[in-house]
Amino acid sequence: MNSETIIINKQTWDEEAERFFGRNPLPEYGPLAPTEEDIMLFDHIQGKKVLDIGCGSGHSLLYMHNKGADELWGLDFSKTQIHTAEKVLSNCPSVQLFEAPMEANPGLPENYFDIAYSIYAIGWTTNLQQTIMNIHSYLKPGGAFIFSWEHPLYNRVKQVGTELLFQHSYHEEGFYDHEAWKRPAIMQQIKLSTYINTLIDNGFIIEKVIEEVRMSEADVEKHQNRWYSDKKAKSIPTTLIIKCRKSN
Repeated sequence: MNSETIIINKQTWDEEAERFFGRNPLPEYGPLAPTEEDIMLFDHIQGKKVLDIGCGSGHSLLYMHNKGADELWGLDFSKTQIHTAEKVLSNCPSVQLFEAPMEANPGLPENYFDIAYSIYAIGWTTNLQQTIMNIHSYLKPGGAFIFSWEHPLYNRVKQVGTELLFQHSYHEEGFYDHEAWKRPAIMQQIKLSTYINTLIDNGFIIEKVIEEVRMSEADVEKHQNRWYSDKKAKSIPTTLIIKCRKSN
């Protein structure tokens, strides 16, 4: 676990959290990506114990509550996000929120959850191996883990006029400071194969990998900004979505 990077990112999120209030929660998986209504990855949610990794403002947990989840658990390293989530989920029974990085277990039970998920948060980890190991330990045998994150090709390519040009090698992995953020935002560049192999090495069975985009007029209008564009998304997927399951 890279403590210095976590501290930097925590400070950034504590300052920037308001800007991301309720942005892209479930049923959304990310900008210009298919939604849960399109791809239906989640198992039956009614009566289940669910865990949100990087729960942010709590809106995805609210979605789970509205779908009938029995217990709502979430962790996020931002104090501001946790305080916001407490307010968003104030009318929901059985909510447990932890202010902690995903690389550490703040007291979550093992072999307990039916479903774990992470919506556009996993790339903030400073140690993917430890994070995936943790998530695997939290799930019951047969439990599902679903996550989305920016597709690892997307930031390798830059749009210059009508052309798409590689500005970084896809093979390079490691930490980088995201250029679209006003404050330091240190993320991990991780190849698709690294995600898949890390999941497999930690006992997960891959069930689905989704790279499709969704670009209705409403999607384009909602998500168009200086980082995400429909022109670029026509050639490069914006979002990677993976569903896997802890073996029995």
